[in-house]
Amino acid sequence: MRVIDMYMPNYCRKKIHESSPGGRGVSVKLGRNCPGYSYSHYFPDVPVGKVHRQRGELCESLEALTFADKKFDLFITQDVMEHVFDPAAAFREIARVLKPGGMHILTVPLVNKCKPSRQRAARDADGNIQHIAEPTYHGNPIDDRGSLVTMDWGYDIVEFVRNESGLSTHMVAIDEIERGIRAEYIEVLVCLKP
Repeated sequence: MRVIDMYMPNYCRKKIHESSPGGRGVSVKLGRNCPGYSYSHYFPDVPVGKVHRQRGELCESLEALTFADKKFDLFITQDVMEHVFDPAAAFREIARVLKPGGMHILTVPLVNKCKPSRQRAARDADGNIQHIAEPTYHGNPIDDRGSLVTMDWGYDIVEFVRNESGLSTHMVAIDEIERGIRAEYIEVLVCLKP
């Protein structure tokens, strides 16, 4: 929330979309306080752009968003981009749906730090998962089995996002113990659409 406050202080008056919110923290605050906030999850058994019948939640794939061009002022992904099979497509799609001057603010565990990012899993031409490294899973707010980690990102993610999406991208690390912000993965990426 600190980075959103810093880079888009008038966020409550903006059109915001969040992919795969965790149901706590920033997501709850935005949902409660921002009339222009919306969110989606990816459900493999639901067509993108449709609502999951039992959950009443919109299904979207970051790799092929169904939203119109230039729809959002702010797009948020918190610990999502390490689970996407085609992150280049996802970053391009997010850039497409941002208004000029809009931002994609994201967190992702930068486990490789200064080493190059490394792909852990891919899909073959038939859509089958091909494991490149030992499968690892993180928690998933909509699936108790968790989410497969497809990428081990490093600091080169900044250049990757810039090259793939055209978004001006930089990294912010806030280490403020007085605000309770001190952890291993405190980096936040801010990606601005010209």
